[in-house]
Amino acid sequence: MLKYNLSQIDTISKKILSNLSKTDCIFLSGELGTGKTTFTRSLINGLQEKNKIRKTEVLSPTFNLLYEYEIKSFKVMHYDLYRLEATKEIDQLGIFENSENAITIIEWPEKMKKVENRLEITFYYESDEESRKIKFQGFGKWKNFKLDAI
Repeated sequence: MLKYNLSQIDTISKKILSNLSKTDCIFLSGELGTGKTTFTRSLINGLQEKNKIRKTEVLSPTFNLLYEYEIKSFKVMHYDLYRLEATKEIDQLGIFENSENAITIIEWPEKMKKVENRLEITFYYESDEESRKIKFQGFGKWKNFKLDAI
């Protein structure tokens, strides 16, 4: 587990960006307000900057369930499953149906089927309100991903 300050989130997302490909899946877990959407904003804006396209506003898709971001030859699909109750509702979203040219980021993935190649990131509160702890667990191509220091 890694302790970090909220101002360091861009550094963390850049380290993940260097390993990210256009079919990857990232699962984000943690209590409300621990930094899932802040991390996603940093990651998407980093992808936009890397691909020399204008940075866009990145919002939490809690009410929309999904926001899509076009990044040249691929998309970023940002889901938030917080409001969904049943696996059937999640299945109806068709999350992985068109994922061959899409990075899929899922907040609140606990209710869905796991995919082989994924990076699971869990965010935790710390006693200092500007600090958090973050835990990484990789599967498939992400199995050996480590981030021990910022």
